[in-house]
Amino acid sequence: MSSELSPIDKAKFVAAKRAAQFVENGMRVGLGTGSTAAWLVRCLGEMVRDEGLKIKGVPTSTRTAQLAREVGIDVISLDEAKWLDLTIDGADEFDGDLNLIKGGGGALLQEKIVATASDQMVVIADIGKEVEHLGAFPLPIEVIPFGWQTTQALVEETLISMDVLGRSSTLRMNGDRPFHTDEGNHILDLHLNRIGNPRQLALVINQMPGVVENGLFIDICDTVVIGYGDGKVEVRDINEGTVATERLDFVESDNLFSDLSD
Repeated sequence: MSSELSPIDKAKFVAAKRAAQFVENGMRVGLGTGSTAAWLVRCLGEMVRDEGLKIKGVPTSTRTAQLAREVGIDVISLDEAKWLDLTIDGADEFDGDLNLIKGGGGALLQEKIVATASDQMVVIADIGKEVEHLGAFPLPIEVIPFGWQTTQALVEETLISMDVLGRSSTLRMNGDRPFHTDEGNHILDLHLNRIGNPRQLALVINQMPGVVENGLFIDICDTVVIGYGDGKVEVRDINEGTVATERLDFVESDNLFSDLSD
């Protein structure tokens, strides 16, 4: 498998493989959405199959739920779980304080609900996702379809008073139609370039009628596992203030991972 993967995919794989070590028997685990989180779900599926790991997985999207079931993870809803021991998810960007931008996959609402209902959130990412200041990646906000253009105009007007460099936004599309989240809402992507005060921006955006949630995850992530293309993994714990580095060996695997290297 390793010879077929790009350096970025290798980085995602080793980050996911290392993060899977946080999962213990009997845990209720939030399962993220996106390409890096898919690696994690596959790694956990391998542990379920080969090591007899027994966990309850709470997915953050319908596609994650489908993948988890395919690899043998016992899937339950958040209402069934009530509270989670751990959530592992990817990120589109993270800064030195482990604040995040998420929602590139369109599942930011469920991802934030699940992450905040967990004792711990671990983020897995390749080194390219680390930034000095959030905002280069477009910030997604989930809005209800009713009056979305009015909501968009209000958001752009509000951005004038915010500490950001860009103020334009676009409706996320799926082909020639608006993208719809699992809840049937739209996504507006805000092209801000740089966010000077993420905490303030998150609070202001969420007060606007029509906005359901934003993709800024502030003070939610506890640990980030950063993967590199050469197999190196760095684990940063914001609570302990520790940074640990190790290297994971690539091993040949079977068809659990075959479709992720295409």
